[in-house]
Amino acid sequence: MQGSSNNSRNSNLTDQAEPGSIFNQSDSLRRRSSSSRRSGSLSRVASDLVLGSIRLSHELADHILADVDSSALAQIGDSGDRVVEEEEEIDSNVMISTVTDEAFVMLEGLRPTDAVSPLAEEPIFSTSKEDHAQLVKTASTKDKQYKLPHTLDYCAYLIHLSVFGFLGVFTRYLLQKLFGPGHLALTSDQTPLYLDLPSNILGSFLMGWFGIVFKPDLRHVSEHLAVGITTGYMGSLTTFSGWNQKMLLLSSKGHWMFAVAGMLLGMLIVNESITIGVESAEGLRKRFNCKLINWKVDTKGCHVAVTATMLFSMVTIWVVSCVLAVVKVHHLTNGAVLWLGCVVAPPGVWTRWYLARLNGVGIGKKSHLTWFPIGTFLANVIAACIMAALSVISKAVNTERSGVILSGIQLGFLGCMSTVSTFVAEVYTMRQSGHSGRAFIYAASTVMGSFLLGTCIYSVPVWTKNYY
Repeated sequence: MQGSSNNSRNSNLTDQAEPGSIFNQSDSLRRRSSSSRRSGSLSRVASDLVLGSIRLSHELADHILADVDSSALAQIGDSGDRVVEEEEEIDSNVMISTVTDEAFVMLEGLRPTDAVSPLAEEPIFSTSKEDHAQLVKTASTKDKQYKLPHTLDYCAYLIHLSVFGFLGVFTRYLLQKLFGPGHLALTSDQTPLYLDLPSNILGSFLMGWFGIVFKPDLRHVSEHLAVGITTGYMGSLTTFSGWNQKMLLLSSKGHWMFAVAGMLLGMLIVNESITIGVESAEGLRKRFNCKLINWKVDTKGCHVAVTATMLFSMVTIWVVSCVLAVVKVHHLTNGAVLWLGCVVAPPGVWTRWYLARLNGVGIGKKSHLTWFPIGTFLANVIAACIMAALSVISKAVNTERSGVILSGIQLGFLGCMSTVSTFVAEVYTMRQSGHSGRAFIYAASTVMGSFLLGTCIYSVPVWTKNYY
């Protein structure tokens, strides 16, 4: 019976192998991803189509994503400042002529009457004539939309990253205090449930919403907003370096089982969080079909107003943070770590965003391992190593003021430089595209590599110098 069902499903899929079928969608994405490999950047439109295919059933996702270039998938989580280059390529009509037709093939190929499997009774993905007309209108007028000059455009990204980075640090700090020993006492430094676990859970859940399901909608409104929310806010809300350091603290005290449990539970929980985020967001999308066409930032006036507002917010928060950090660090009062963390948060976000440009590039002249998100990997591992080194320095100096300063740097700069939300989104994308082995290798190399390096940097000096 199972074989008959599989044959029937394969037969249905084979019958669809005509213009507008999922196989043409796969060819479209493969051509698009091959072009992106030559140009060194991933088209935003191709990325949106890949994200859309990931939201489909596993059967369809396998067919659509099977032949997509791995470098394209490596950039789904974050492509860094290459997004500016992508906008320039779109402006120079690299892909404008083919966007409309291929996008419509992706949408129209799954007609309501097409059978996906014997169990499917409702259409998984369809488009109305009104939506198609809007898609054609959007693609045909893309070259008429106002674009900021290159320098101002780059600065606009940095401004958005800074503002949302501040919000991420605030949220992470508040969650630490709320769930920590002082209030709910659900997390602590002495158990596998580390202090940053709630923020990593929330950030991974929201990444399923805004980093996968609603990301094309955010890009439709503003690419700056999409980068600000995903890379800026959720990347700063979650922290990999803080997670790794808490496991090092446990292992250095001899609690090896707690450390192993913290790594395994932490990985399982954030993976489940992003899955629940994607599923819940899809449910909301189906129930509430909200159109964002009227919110699009595509005129000079809109760009100026939004950029000016964000710039004012960034300067205000930064100046206030600097003043409060100086006062509170001098008097060693409550909040010193938070405000000092806000002062150094923007450089951390910018560093991670810049390193993300390495995602999908590969290693060496022949670009080996293009599927490996090397940019995110480097950001997490480097931040984890620096945090381990600062923790050793804090124990060696052992003064209250130095401890506050180093804790602020760890909270702000290193907490924002490393990320769990983007990391888990990349693992999720690999799994959904049928590359579970790659997902395991990437996750294990990040977690275990950071822990082993941290053990050499932090634990060994603690053991030899008796820093407890």
